[in-house]
Amino acid sequence: MSVMKGSSKYFMNAKNNADGLTLMSCIEDSSISAAFFDPQYRGILDKLKYCNEGKSRGKARSSLPQMDEDTIISFIRGINLVLKGSGHLFLWVDKFHLCQGVLDWFLDTELHLVDMIVWDKGKIGMGYRTRRRSEYLIIFQKSPVKAKGFWKDHTIPDVWEEKVAEKTHPHSKPVELQKRLIAAVTDEGDAVLDPAAGSFSVLTACRELGREFIGCDLVYGED
Repeated sequence: MSVMKGSSKYFMNAKNNADGLTLMSCIEDSSISAAFFDPQYRGILDKLKYCNEGKSRGKARSSLPQMDEDTIISFIRGINLVLKGSGHLFLWVDKFHLCQGVLDWFLDTELHLVDMIVWDKGKIGMGYRTRRRSEYLIIFQKSPVKAKGFWKDHTIPDVWEEKVAEKTHPHSKPVELQKRLIAAVTDEGDAVLDPAAGSFSVLTACRELGREFIGCDLVYGED
C-alpha cells in the first residue's frame, strides 16, 4: 500500500534522504496510521551549555541539524494532516522539554495528549545535578480520541527498560518498545511515518511487523 501522491520521488520502506517537511507534503492526507517524531532539540543544548559541542562525546550530537520550536511546530502540523482519524503520534522528548511543557506546540491541531512512557535507557547521560538516564515518549491521538479498538495491547508498562543494542546514531531509540507500540495501534499493512528517522529504528520495527514505513532523514538517509 502506497500513501504517496502520484508525483512523489520518495519510496516506501526505504531510508529516504530528505527534509521531513518536504516528504510529508508528498503524503496523502489522512493516510498514516501512526507516526513517531524525535526532534533534534536545540533547546536542551542552549540550556545546558556544556561547552563540549564539536568535541568528544558532544561532537556527533551537535553536528546534527538542530530544530527550533517553529520547525518542530511545523512538523507536528504536518503530521496532524497526514494522520488518520484516531491515529497516534509518539513524540520523543527530553526532561528539559517535558518540564517546560510542549502542549503549545499542538495548538490548532486535532492531536490530544493521552499517555506517556518513560524509557529507562540503562545508562547514565548528561546532567549538572542528577544525571539523565531516561527519555520520555508522549503519546497523542488525533480526534476522535478512542481507546477501544485503537489500542490493542494493554500489557505495555509506562516505564520501559531497554538498552540500545547497537548505537548507530547519537539518539538511537529502543526498537522493541517501538515494535510493541506499532503493534498496539496498527494492523498489518498499515503505514507508519517517521519524518526525522535518525537510525531508522522505526523502519526496522515495521519490517519485523509487516507494516509499511515511510520516512526520511537529512543526515542518515540514502539517495
